[in-house]
Amino acid sequence: MNQLLEELRAGLWAVWNRRWLALGIAWGICLLGWLAIALIPNTYESETRIFVQLDDVLAEQIGIGANARERDIDRIRQTLVSSVNLETVVRSTSIGDTVTDGTQMEAAIARLEEDIEVVSEGDNIFEISAQSGRSDLSDAQNADLAQTIAQRMIDIFREENLGGARGEMADSIEFLNEQLADREEDLAAAEERRLAFEAEYPDLIGGAQAIASQLSATRAELRSVEADLAAAQAALAGLEGQLASTPRTIIMPGSSSPQSSLAQAEANLAAMRARGLTDEHPDVVAAQRTVAGLREQAQASGGGGGMPNPTYTSLVSQRVERQSNVMSLQSRAAALRSEIASINASQAREPGVAAEAQRISRDYEVLREQYDELLEDREQLRLSDQLATQNSAMRFEVVDPPTTPRSPAAPNRPLLLLGVLILGVGGGVGTAYALSKLGSTFATASQLERTFALPVIGTISHTFTEAGRELRRKRFKYFAAASSGLGVLFVVLLGVEVIQRSTMA
Repeated sequence: MNQLLEELRAGLWAVWNRRWLALGIAWGICLLGWLAIALIPNTYESETRIFVQLDDVLAEQIGIGANARERDIDRIRQTLVSSVNLETVVRSTSIGDTVTDGTQMEAAIARLEEDIEVVSEGDNIFEISAQSGRSDLSDAQNADLAQTIAQRMIDIFREENLGGARGEMADSIEFLNEQLADREEDLAAAEERRLAFEAEYPDLIGGAQAIASQLSATRAELRSVEADLAAAQAALAGLEGQLASTPRTIIMPGSSSPQSSLAQAEANLAAMRARGLTDEHPDVVAAQRTVAGLREQAQASGGGGGMPNPTYTSLVSQRVERQSNVMSLQSRAAALRSEIASINASQAREPGVAAEAQRISRDYEVLREQYDELLEDREQLRLSDQLATQNSAMRFEVVDPPTTPRSPAAPNRPLLLLGVLILGVGGGVGTAYALSKLGSTFATASQLERTFALPVIGTISHTFTEAGRELRRKRFKYFAAASSGLGVLFVVLLGVEVIQRSTMA
């Protein structure tokens, strides 16, 4: 701690010993800095706020205004400070008086783009701020110019978004009508080409892809028909077997006629076959002989003694129905095989026609989709235009008119003046202290002892005569006056700045 205090005392002594140098440097830095601040032109800022009502209940109800509202907000943010609008501002204000060629116009637009700021406060409030700080204009002229720029931005917004929106809508609808007329002619020509091709090549309608899909569908249908046909034939075969084992007549119980014996023998033969016995089995052979003998007896007796079997009659009607179903499925399978053969023959006969069919079909579908999209867009625009006309979907209102700047927004001269004063004093003190470090003198005996590692026996005080003390007091007064003069000049500059601001206000 003692060493730190000693270093502080040594630093203060070093600066005080070179106080005139430090004061001179401080004066030089302050004068140059304050002169540079004085040359900075005042910048005046004018602000305005506008309210844009983009909500519409009917538009949102039918689904038109939801996306359009967001697009309108983005368009306002992006296009309000576009180069075209800024060029209009330049030409309609005093800025354009000095613009004579394209290069100067580009420079003026670039500077104006930095001076104008558009900020969206929520979805409906826009704040526009315009600045002007041109060195070739007076403070009053810069203030008026900032207000004029803000007013011109409001006028441009009103012209583009209220007056120009309807014109843009009408132009858009007219453009869509022209495009629809062109697409309608192209679509009619494509329709004629498609119809002529289909009349000449009916088997190749739709192109190669459609033909392949048709061929695949036909083959799948043929497989399904063949499966149904096999099932129908199996069912018919089963019914034929059941019909063969069913007697045509029924013998009444208790009857001993040959017909009753024949029916019993046939039933026994059917039961044997149902058990899986073949015709070569001895029992089956014996039963067949019995059935043959009884059949001869029944025929010899005249075939009487029984009644028609209803089961046999039902099986006969089912056999007719299933035979009809089998014939129908066979006809359908034959037709599908013929169709597949015709498609394959057409592809083999005309390999390039299939590609032409695909191209014609593709062109027609593309034109039809484009025509439908354009038609939908036109109807959307028409409905939006009618809705905007009847319900005033956009409402514009100036919330705060452009303010008339009474005091400069920049630069902050009091703060800059104080900063230069601190920088000047710091620069002088720092220079004096740095020079003390470059010298070979020691402010205290302790520094001398630490530097040479030798004991210091004592120090000799500086004794002044009466004339020396008088000269010392006089120099101190001069230094105090010069230091006070720097502070007084700072206060004067602050006063001048305050007076200028109050005069402008």
